[in-house]
Amino acid sequence: MSEIPAKATESEDPSGGARAEAAGFVDVPSGDAMSVGDAMWQSSPPGSIYDYIKVASFSIGPDGLVDQWSLRAEQLFGIPTEHAVGMDPIEAFVDPELRERGQRKMAEILDGREWTGVVPFRVPPSADRELGEEGLAEVYVMPTRTEEGERAAVCIVVDVRILRRIETDLAASQSIFGQSPFGFLLIDPELRVRRANQQIANTFGGTPDDHRGNGVQDYLQSPEAERVTATLRRVLETGNSITDMHVTGFVPGSEERRHWSINLYRVHSGSGRPIGIAWLGTDVTARRAAAREAASARRNLALLNEAGARIGNSLDLETTARELLDVVVPGFCDLATVDLYQGLLAGDETPPGRSDGSAELRRVAFASAVSDAPFAGGGAPVTVGAVHHYPFNSPCADALRTARPQYVPAEEGGPVQSTLAVPMVAHDTVVGLAQFARTKGSEPFGDRDRDLAVELAARAAVCIDNARLYRREHERALILQRSLLPPGDPEASGLDIACRYLPGNAATEVGGDWFDVIELPGHRTALVVGDVMGRGLRAAVAMGELRTAVRTLALLDLEPAEVLSALDEIARGLGTPGGVQQATRAARRPREADLSEVYLATCIYAVYDSVTRRCTFANAGHLPPVLVEPGEAALMLDVPPGMPLGVGGEPFEEVEVELPEGALLALYTDGLVESRDHPLDEGLQAFVGALTDPVHSSPAGHPSTAALNAETHRDLEDVCDHVLSTLDTHHGEDDIALLMARVQGLPADSVGDWTLPREPRSVGRAREYARAQLKSWDLEPLIDTTELLVSELVTNALRYGEGEIRLRLLLDRTLVCEVWDAGLVQPRRRRARDTDEGGRGLQLVGLLSAAWGSRRTPRGKTVWFELPLPDGETGMVDPAEALLSLF
Repeated sequence: MSEIPAKATESEDPSGGARAEAAGFVDVPSGDAMSVGDAMWQSSPPGSIYDYIKVASFSIGPDGLVDQWSLRAEQLFGIPTEHAVGMDPIEAFVDPELRERGQRKMAEILDGREWTGVVPFRVPPSADRELGEEGLAEVYVMPTRTEEGERAAVCIVVDVRILRRIETDLAASQSIFGQSPFGFLLIDPELRVRRANQQIANTFGGTPDDHRGNGVQDYLQSPEAERVTATLRRVLETGNSITDMHVTGFVPGSEERRHWSINLYRVHSGSGRPIGIAWLGTDVTARRAAAREAASARRNLALLNEAGARIGNSLDLETTARELLDVVVPGFCDLATVDLYQGLLAGDETPPGRSDGSAELRRVAFASAVSDAPFAGGGAPVTVGAVHHYPFNSPCADALRTARPQYVPAEEGGPVQSTLAVPMVAHDTVVGLAQFARTKGSEPFGDRDRDLAVELAARAAVCIDNARLYRREHERALILQRSLLPPGDPEASGLDIACRYLPGNAATEVGGDWFDVIELPGHRTALVVGDVMGRGLRAAVAMGELRTAVRTLALLDLEPAEVLSALDEIARGLGTPGGVQQATRAARRPREADLSEVYLATCIYAVYDSVTRRCTFANAGHLPPVLVEPGEAALMLDVPPGMPLGVGGEPFEEVEVELPEGALLALYTDGLVESRDHPLDEGLQAFVGALTDPVHSSPAGHPSTAALNAETHRDLEDVCDHVLSTLDTHHGEDDIALLMARVQGLPADSVGDWTLPREPRSVGRAREYARAQLKSWDLEPLIDTTELLVSELVTNALRYGEGEIRLRLLLDRTLVCEVWDAGLVQPRRRRARDTDEGGRGLQLVGLLSAAWGSRRTPRGKTVWFELPLPDGETGMVDPAEALLSLF
C-alpha cells in the first residue's frame, strides 16, 4: 500500500478537504463509488503489486530542505526521521559531481515544474552504515504549496533495484511455467484452475486458456477425484506440501490407464497470505510399467534362487518332484503336477518315452493352494501314483512330443483359467511333464511366466536326471558289492556263522565294506572283515579286488600277518596303472601323491583252527574284535591295530587266542558303531553291551544232534537281530558289515593223531592206523582209497622229507588226512612220461581226492588231501580205475 506524508496536500485542492488525519487512512471497498471531490486513499486489493514494490515519499519545503520523512523512506534510505528532517537532499544523497545539476533541478521544481527521472543516490554514512550505500531510485516530484502559499514539493521514490528484480522474477516465472516439461496448474482457493501451462494442454487437449475454471473432476474420475480434492483442501488449510502423490486416470481419446506423480504446495502472496495451490505433475506411466517389470524380474529371480536352493537336495526322484511343487505353489501358480515317464522310474536304460508323446507316465507329485480344487488338466483327474498317458492330440502330448511348452485351454465352468504344460527336459531328453495352473481371479500366464516355467522345469529335470543316474550307479555298485559278498549263509568247520550286511540309504553312495568266510585245509577257517575308505563304484571295485586277493592269498595258506602284508602291497598298486611293481618304482621317485588315486582300507584277518580252538589275528587299522565267553561279559580283544592297507612300510603283528567252547566272536565295520550322532567310543560301548545280554542265554555246549545245531544257529541269528535293533543302524550314513561266529571245536573222538618214526615200516603202520580209525568212524567205503593215499604221502615224506612223520585224520563235514614232516621243500606235481617208473604219486592223489595241497608250518610242512563223506549220492572213485588211467 502506498503512503504519503500527512502534511502534504495536492496543489489542486486548496480547501484541504482531502487532508488525511495525522496517522490515519480511510479504507474504501474497491467496488464502492467515490465522488470526484473526495480525495481518499483506498487499500490495495489482495495480491497487489504494492505487496512487492515499496513506495517511499518525503516532502521538501520552500527552503529546499526535507520537512517531512515517511516510514518507507526510513526503510529505503536507512535514515531515521529525526536525522532526515532538515537535510538538504541534494547534499545528502547525490554524489558531489552531480550536485550542481541537482541544485538546478531543485530550483526548477520549486518554481512549480514537475519532474520524473532515475537518480543515482548514495546513502550518507551513519552508525549502522559507515561506508554508505549506493542505489538507483526512480523519483517522481510534484510541486505543492504550503499553507502560507509558498512553493514546496512532494517526492515519490521507488527503488529501481526492486523493479529490476521483479522483472527478472516475472521472466523466470513465465519461462518456468510455460516451458516446463511437467504439467503445471495454479489452483485458486475455490479449487478452480487459475492458470495452466502448455504441458497440461498437450496432455488433456485444448489450449492453456481452455483450462481456466476447470475443477479436479474435469481431469480425474471418481473416486480418484474425491481423493485428490480432499488432499488439495488439506494442503490449502495446513500448508503442508505433498510430494510424489500417485494419481491414476485417463486422457481424452485413450483407454489406457495413465499414472501421474503429483507434487502440491501452497502459494502465498508477497504479504504472506495464501492465494492458491501449485500443482506440479509428471507422467510416470512408463516408469510404473518399468517398475512392474523390474519387480516381476526380481520376483522371478528370487523364485529361481529359491528353486536352486530347494530343488535337488535329495537324490530321490519323487522327492525332487515334490520340491519343485513346494517352490512354485503358491508363489508362481495355484495348482501344479509333475508326471514322470514310467520307464524312467523303472530304471530302463533306453531314453524314456516315445516320439509321439503317448508313453505311460506316473503322477509323482501334486500341490494345490486352493482347498479341494482338483487339477483338471484335460480328461479325468489323475491321482498321485497312478500310471496314465495323454491322448495324441492333447496339448500335453504335444508338449512331450515337441519338447516345447503349451497352453492348455480352460474347461467351461472350472476353477482354472490358465494352464501351462511344460516338458521337463534334461540333456536333450524329455523325462516328464510339469503342469502349472492359475485359478480364476489370478493373472493369466504371460510370455515371461512361460519362460520362467520352462527354466524351473528344466532345473528340476536336471536334478531328476541326476538322481536317476545316481540311482543307476548306486544300484550297479550295490549289485557289484553284493555279488562279491559270500552267497547265502557261510559254513565253516567248528564254527556256527551268522552275518549281516546293511547298505547305506539311497542318498549315500555304496561303501567298500565286505566280509568273507574262507575254508582252509585241516578244517581251519579264515574270517575276514574289511572296509575300503571312500564311496561309490571305485570303492566297490577296490573292495572286489581286495576280496579276491584275500581269497587267493588264503588258499596259499599263508600266515595272517603275511596275508596282510601282501594285501598292503596290492592296495598300494590299485591306484597305479602299472600295478604293484609300478607303485614300488614310483615310490622311489620323489613326487606328489595323487590323493584321488590312493586306496586305503582297513582289514582284520583271523584264522581259526577247529582242532585246537585257537584263533590267530592280524589287524590292519581295523576295529578290534569282540569276544564273549560263556557266562562272561563281552570284551574287546587287544589286537595291535597296525597301519591301514595301502600305507605300506610297517609290519603287521599276530596275536593267538584260545577260544573256549561256545564262545562268540564278532567282527564288524565302523558303520555299526559310529555315526554323526554317536561317537566311536560310545558306539563301541553300546555294541559290547548289546552282545553281553543275549549271549548268556544261548547254549554253551556243543550240540550233539542236527536239531540242536539248528537251534543254536537260530540263536546266533537272533543275536545278530538283537544287535542291529539295539544299535543305531538306520542312520544310513555308511554301510554295515557284521560277522559273528560261535566256537564249536572238533570233538576229541573226531581226531586221529599219530607220530611215526622215520623208517620204511612206518608206511604200513600208517595204513593200519588209518584203517582202524575209519572203521571206528563207520567209514568203510573210504578205507581203500585212504590207505592208498596215506601210503603215497608217507612214502614221499620218507624219501624227500626230514625228521619225524606225523599222521592226522580229521572228521567233520569231510575227511581230511594230513602228513607232517620237518622238511621245507614243498611237493610239486609233474606229469610222468610213459617210460618213467615213478612220479605218479601226486597225480594219483589228485585223481582220488576231492582236493589236496601243502602248506608251511613253523617246523616244516604239511601235505594233505580231502575226501568227501559217503552219502549214497556221490559215487566213489575206484582206485583200480584211477591207477589204470595213469598209463
